[in-house]
Formats: sequence, C-alpha cells, structure tokens
Amino acid sequence: MARLLRSKDEPIRPHEGPVPAEPKKRGVGGKSGTIRAAIFGINDGLVSNLSLIMGFTGAAVSNSVIVLAGIAGLLAGAFSMGAGEYVSMRVQRELFERLIHLEAHELATEPEEERDELVGIYQRKGVPQEVAESLVEVIHKNPDLALETHAREELGLDPAGGLGSPWGAAISSFLTFSVGAVVPLVPFLVGSGTAARIAAIVASGVVLFLVGSLMSILTGKAPLRSGLRMLLIGAAAAGVTYAVGRALHVTVG
Repeated sequence: MARLLRSKDEPIRPHEGPVPAEPKKRGVGGKSGTIRAAIFGINDGLVSNLSLIMGFTGAAVSNSVIVLAGIAGLLAGAFSMGAGEYVSMRVQRELFERLIHLEAHELATEPEEERDELVGIYQRKGVPQEVAESLVEVIHKNPDLALETHAREELGLDPAGGLGSPWGAAISSFLTFSVGAVVPLVPFLVGSGTAARIAAIVASGVVLFLVGSLMSILTGKAPLRSGLRMLLIGAAAAGVTYAVGRALHVTVG
C-alpha cells in the first residue's frame, strides 16, 4: 500500500540487507466502540438532562413542565446519540473494510513487495532478518493468514476480532444516554419542589462522580481525580443553566 504514495515513475526497491523498509502509516485500531459509547453515553445523558432540568427549575415553572422537558430531553438526546454513533461506526467500519480490501489486492498483485514490507516490520521489532524472512514465507503460504497478518501489522486492524458493530454502539449509546438522563428526572416523577430539586442534584452528583471514576479505566488517571473533575464539570453546567433560568424567570401556566 505504501507504493500508492510513491511517484509512478519511481522504481520499487526490493528488500536488501538489514535495513527494513518503512512501515505503512495508515489505519487505526479496529476495536469496538461499544464500551466507550456506554461510558460517555451515561455521562452525556446525565449532564445534558440535568442542565436542562435545572434550567427549567430555575425558571420557576410547574413540575409538569419540568417532567415534560426532562422526558423530551431524554428522548431527543438518546435518539441523537444512537443515530450519531451508528453513522460514526458505520463509516469507520466501511473505511476499515476498504483498507483491508486494498491490502488483499496488493497481496494478490504484488506479493513480493508485501513480503518485503512485512519482513521489514518484523526486523524493526528486533527479529533477525533470516528468521523474519522464514516466518513471512510461512505466513504467505496461507492467503487468509497473510491478509490477517498484514492488516494487523501494517494497518493496526484485527479482522478476526471484528471491526466494531455500528448497531452495538448505537444501541449501547441510546440505552446508556437514557440511563444517565433519567437520573435527574426521577425525583420530579415522584415528587416536586425543593425536595425534588435537592434529590436530583444529589443523585446526579453521585452518579457523575462514579462515571468519572470509571473513566479512569480508559484514561489511566486516578479514580478520585477523575470523579471529582466530572462532578465539577457537571455542577458547573447545571449551575449555569439554573442561573439562566432564574434570570429569565419564565412562568408557564
């Protein structure tokens, strides 16, 4: 695939000596985005709906209006997140499939160059030239294994492990956004007034801290630090919308 970046008139140099060819630079990992979508879906749902509900609460509207706004925010956000995640994962999957298709075409049309590139990759990892050449020779005897190996080593993709499920990411995002968005809404479904507002803030704060702590799994940061950061971000967003609602002080009959 690296030859696509070369001039058509530039000759292709075979692998010579211990200096390996430059590895290919395209592609990213094909890991499923379902877990990522789940964690951020809860966070997005909670922060966005908490901010929406606090804005209406600050505007001193009736409890029924707050509930209506919360349900509308939940549904609109969940469908938006689900659709967006589906499109994103679908495009990503189609891109990965195209890259793998191009790799398969190169293996079929110019196997020697592909063999040299794979040898070069293994050499860069510290494998002796003779061992790398013998290993690549064995790999290239099996077309499926050769394609899988080139996709993994050159593109960072794992066809055998899947390229990510658009529907899985979309459904996960929809459900987790809904879970997050329902947290600040429940107190207003079972109560009203100051008690419901305080319950919504406390429940949302606890969940925000927990979600922030879970994000440390992806970021590698300290759970306490991640939790407090997410709590402060959510509190700031809700505080701003509450202040805006108070400033507008819209009364709906």
